[in-house]
Amino acid sequence: MTELIALLMFPTMAIALALGFPVALSLMGTAVIFGYIRFGSAAGYQLMNKFDEIATNYILAAVPLFIFMGVMIEKSGIAVRLFDAIHLWTRRIPGGMAIGTIVMCMIFAAASGVVGATESVVGLLAIPPMLKYAYDKGLISGTICAGGSLGTIIPPSVIAVILGPVAQVSVGAIFIAMIIPGFLLAVLYMAYIFVRCTVDPKAGPRLPPLPDEPGFALKAWRTAVAIIPTGIVIFLVLGSIMLGWAAPTEAAALGAFGAIVLAGFYGGLSTQSLIDALYRTAMVSAMILLILLGGTMFAGVFAASGGLSGTRELIELLGFGPWGTLALVLAIAFLLGFMIDPVSIILILIPLAAPILKSFGFDLLWFCIVFMIVLQTSFITPPFAPAIFYLRGISPPEITLRHMYRGVVPFIVIELALAGLVIAYPELATWLPSVLMSK
Repeated sequence: MTELIALLMFPTMAIALALGFPVALSLMGTAVIFGYIRFGSAAGYQLMNKFDEIATNYILAAVPLFIFMGVMIEKSGIAVRLFDAIHLWTRRIPGGMAIGTIVMCMIFAAASGVVGATESVVGLLAIPPMLKYAYDKGLISGTICAGGSLGTIIPPSVIAVILGPVAQVSVGAIFIAMIIPGFLLAVLYMAYIFVRCTVDPKAGPRLPPLPDEPGFALKAWRTAVAIIPTGIVIFLVLGSIMLGWAAPTEAAALGAFGAIVLAGFYGGLSTQSLIDALYRTAMVSAMILLILLGGTMFAGVFAASGGLSGTRELIELLGFGPWGTLALVLAIAFLLGFMIDPVSIILILIPLAAPILKSFGFDLLWFCIVFMIVLQTSFITPPFAPAIFYLRGISPPEITLRHMYRGVVPFIVIELALAGLVIAYPELATWLPSVLMSK
């Protein structure tokens, strides 16, 4: 009977979301109602413990720090310099502007960890010149949506900072495990663009030489000025974690400090920009952490009410088995990605799925990487793709919704192929952490 009560929490929460209640309040309200039904007045004490659990979680201090880092880098003006420097090298190859945009998205994602910021900033810079040189509008749309979403699977990702504690997996290990799949995904994007534009030059034509084409030395200097300072900030975060010098939260603090220095170096630091960055950081962090609190409360009541054992019994009764259960979890994550944000999906699904998958013998670090690839795929998949909504907000009228839907399809296929590769070859996710974290 108690297991049935726990399983009713999900349809109750779904009804609250359908009625238009915010995700955080839907999670909290469901937890309070079912907690009182199951435990009476004792539920109040249990739920207050969840407040304390979130407030004292050291790892979660990295969330506002990474968000602040991303906002300061966005305001530093680094994106314009990166765009110009990268396209000095790529403009003369087939699809060079789109390939350069993917490279820029990789660097910006590694320096910010915030998906929406990457797509918005890069899109505003890259769309006008690609339209000017008659790039295929579908290719433009797919490149911006897919490249902008790389922040999900390229460290340091805010999504990974949330996923780690919920799945009870080291955030540092997740960051390291993301490196090979994230880099491989970007390379597959660029390979597709190059092959397509070689076969169909009209899709992404080579650009003519600049009237004042700089020599190799000047190109190298401009590239160094744009990339090296940003590379230092990336090293402060990822390098300090990979070398064992700092925990993820400490690395996030180093990154936030480095972003301030970077903004000053490029002339983007002022009292007003700092105030704006702090305000935006507070707003986004409060939203994420409130959802996280609601998810923790929901998961706590669900587990204490016997929901995990009830779900396991239901799965065994249906006869899904280990791989069927994994496929079910990933399919649910993919479908939920059409409707709600990744943080909410993690908090709703992972507390339920992770213990069950672990009991089947799956490596949870590997699962986290596959899970994030699936989340990224749902992020760009029509009809409800959040990445397309971001793109619609920054694209000119001549790029239509039809162009966007058509343009993302090849990139969705690439992401699904990557998910299949990581499932078939777990070493793509587990090898690097095993080497670096065993020292």
